Parts: sequence; structure tokens; C-alpha cells
Amino acid sequence: MGKSRLEGKVALITGGARGMGASEAQLFIDEGARVIITDILDEDGKKTAARLSPDGKNCIFLHHDVTSEADWDAVLKESLAAFGQIDVLVNNAGIFERGSVLDTSLAMFERTMDINVTGVFLGMKTVAPHMVQRKTGSIVNISSVAGLNGTPGFLAYGASKWAVRGMTKGVAKELAPFGVRVNSIHPGIIDTPMLQTFDAAGEGVREAVRTRIPLGYEAEPIHVARLALYLGSDDSAYSTGSEFIVDGGWSA
Repeated sequence: MGKSRLEGKVALITGGARGMGASEAQLFIDEGARVIITDILDEDGKKTAARLSPDGKNCIFLHHDVTSEADWDAVLKESLAAFGQIDVLVNNAGIFERGSVLDTSLAMFERTMDINVTGVFLGMKTVAPHMVQRKTGSIVNISSVAGLNGTPGFLAYGASKWAVRGMTKGVAKELAPFGVRVNSIHPGIIDTPMLQTFDAAGEGVREAVRTRIPLGYEAEPIHVARLALYLGSDDSAYSTGSEFIVDGGWSA
């Protein structure tokens, strides 16, 4: 049997209580990693961590508001106390809300930018010094196809995901001399609780969106998790500052 792809590595995954984050955590553990999942959803997070590692040896859950610098500092401290290192950071936490330029409130815009952009910024700012000191690490930022193309009806979300894409490229060049890689993943329509936004938009909306996917179906969280696994592993050792798309051909 070959070596597991993340054997000996420790990963920190934000928004890991459910959905894509939980799927990433499961796959990472299956591939030999120890994982810290963080979220504001305490009950879901505790249940997920207990399911993935009943004895707590391979997975722990920490409460975490990604918009809080103090929370980030606490998570870093507790993660290092538990597992001694962080090799992979997956900035997965995010929100998805509908709204055009005509009906997006300032509060909605600021909330989206705080979680989707400031959260990613703080994650990189907090964890990067540890990785730089160790001269190794992989940061995976979850953006979106909305960070590659104009997305009418999702102004704040699109703006936030373009920002994640831009930060990824800049930080990748800053950290490359220290052996730390930074890449972004751009999912299309993924079957997670976020997809309920389309259901709430009215009957038939989800089906109409599905017709725009060349492969003809929404992705499952595992499709994104597999790409995160690749980027977190040494298989992608020569990839940094790049966009990795998993959208069924949506943006082709």
C-alpha cells in the first residue's frame, strides 16, 4: 500500500462543520492528515469532529468567527497546542446571498465582505508566519466561478470572490520565496446548504441554473474536496498563484 497523500500533515479548515468543509476534513483524514475544523456552528462542528475522530486524535473542533482577529489568534494557539504544526490552511468559510446593485444593502455588502474577504485575509495573515518559519505550507482559498466572471444578481458575493482571487495571486508571490504555496479553488454549483439560496429564489430557478452546466448536474462536496486534497498535498508542489476550477464546464 502506498503512502497516504497527507501523511504527517496537519490541516486547518474553516467552515468545517458541514458541507464542503466537512467533506474536505473527511477526505484529508482518510489520506492521513490530522485536522482542525472551525466554525460558528458549534453543535454541527462538535458532531462532525466526533464522527470523523471519536477519540479526538485525528480531528478537533474549535469555535471560530473568521472575521475576528482575536479568534484567529486563539485558533492558531489551540491548533499548535493540539497538533504542533499547521501544514495546510483551507479558507473555506463563506456566505452566499442574492442581490443586485439595485437591491443590495450596505449591511449585506459589508457582511459578505467581512466573512468572505476579511476572513480569508486574517487566515493568511495569522497562519502564514508559522508556515514561513517552517519553510513549508499550502494555503487553499475557496473562491468561486463568480470570481472569474461577472455574476449578475450576486453583486456582493461576486465582489468578494474576485477579491479572494486577487489576494491569492499577490500572497502567492509574497510567500513563494519561503516555500509556502497559495492557490484558489473556484467551485460552480455545489450541492450544499448554500444551494438553498436558489430554492428560495422561486420554483424552477434551481432547474434553470442546472441547464447552464454542460455536465448537466450539480457537483457534490467531494468534488471540491478532492481538488483541495491535491493542492494540500505534495502532488501540487510546483503550483502556486493559480486558479483551479471545478464547475462542470460552467465557465468554459
